Amino acid sequence: GGSRMRLLGSVSWALLPPLLPAGVCALLILGAMFGFASYYGDHMVLQKEPAGAVVWGYGEPGAAVTVVLSGAGGLVVLKKTARVKGGSWTLTGGLVAEEHQAQPESDPLGFRELAAAAHYPYIRIFAAAPARSDVQLDDLERIDLPWSVPTAENLGHGNFTYFSAVCWLLGRYLYEALRYPLGLVQAAWGGTPIEAWSSPRALRAFTLVPRAISPQQQLWGPQTPSVLWNAMIHPLLNMTLRGVAWYQGEANAFLHTDRYNCTFPALIADWRRAFHTGSVGQTELLLPFGFVQLSTYHQQSPADSFARLRWHQTADLGVVPNARMPHTFMAVAMDLGDEHSPYGSIHPRDKQNVAHRLQLGARAVAYGEKNVIFQGPYPTGAVLEVARGLLNVTYSQELVWRCRDMRAFEVCCSSPPSPCRWLPAPVVAVESRRVTLALAGCGGLVLALRYAWAEWPCDYQSCVLYNSWGLPAPPFLLDALAAGESPGRAICVEEA
Repeated sequence: GGSRMRLLGSVSWALLPPLLPAGVCALLILGAMFGFASYYGDHMVLQKEPAGAVVWGYGEPGAAVTVVLSGAGGLVVLKKTARVKGGSWTLTGGLVAEEHQAQPESDPLGFRELAAAAHYPYIRIFAAAPARSDVQLDDLERIDLPWSVPTAENLGHGNFTYFSAVCWLLGRYLYEALRYPLGLVQAAWGGTPIEAWSSPRALRAFTLVPRAISPQQQLWGPQTPSVLWNAMIHPLLNMTLRGVAWYQGEANAFLHTDRYNCTFPALIADWRRAFHTGSVGQTELLLPFGFVQLSTYHQQSPADSFARLRWHQTADLGVVPNARMPHTFMAVAMDLGDEHSPYGSIHPRDKQNVAHRLQLGARAVAYGEKNVIFQGPYPTGAVLEVARGLLNVTYSQELVWRCRDMRAFEVCCSSPPSPCRWLPAPVVAVESRRVTLALAGCGGLVLALRYAWAEWPCDYQSCVLYNSWGLPAPPFLLDALAAGESPGRAICVEEA
């Protein structure tokens, strides 16, 4: 018997994959029973060289599967054979031919419109259906969207209620920069905690104590540890990926918030090992991993769980990549608050800026582009001038002072034995790379300094500090108790 399918190859950007050999990939099997894994089909994108793709499926034990890659005029470019063992077959590596260079679009005005999705035929999209399982599955049970050429309809009926807007825009912006085919794989379920997406192996080090959730904080997705990993991630491990984009966190602002500084690095490390092993080494061991730092929720909320979660997303180091989270990148979104969003303020409508900031990090970290600025200014040190009652904070980049927010900076003041009090430290001046803060209200010891430490730290694109490229300074916590641990963590005292 025989079966034929058309495969596109390119760089795999997944989860939130892409090379395009211009030809037909025909797979022939000698045996009665044959099938591909659920997520193979027409319009699929395979990984770009030098990495190789992994193609697998099902068959009659002992049967032979032959993969033939043909180019123009039916010329055979590549031929590989594998035997079916245990009911499945796998072919790895060297399944892609030369790259097809996509031509520039003729209608640049359409780049901003969802209706112009048809202008991007070299981006292919795939969506796994939401599913949960108590055991690890080898294949997806259901698919919401098989590999498809993007249209306004399959991206979400015209309003992104179907496919992730951030995933689509990230792929589109990367395509505009890279100019070769990209494949996007979506695996998503809203309102779910990180524990549900983590493997049992990743969670083994943590003892998770069940905690009551208030009616106002109900999570609408599965919360049971590993059920989404089992059903939606484990089946994809044989894919060769180029990178991951992670947009999650709101649920953990209500559940196990202060474990996120461990659970998130553990998930990243575990996914990397799993995809590297599952693809027989074709997915690189340090798989590029980007994420969106938590946006906003309630404008006047005194709670700090969102601020703590943002900090924990960086493993309590403020910026990425860092020693605990190598080869990662982050899109800050705390300045994109959208109180009037029809989807609720926890889902701001400005996904363009989120995707833009993500693609900068992807180009720098995943694709190795030089001179791409992908993160905002971050403090490298702070010096306290006791006599003048000032605190000078030095930053890593040129600063743009966009808003005079009196409460953006706060200092932890302590007069023993009184506990710490967080008081505003108004900005006195902003120079090229230095911010001077007033400490008039702090009569005791200054133990720590923090910035943008609120559930809703600033109005839309109006946080206090940005760089010259329009990227916001991320929130931070500088703790004097961590003196000498890493640059920028200590507050030094200078008697003037």
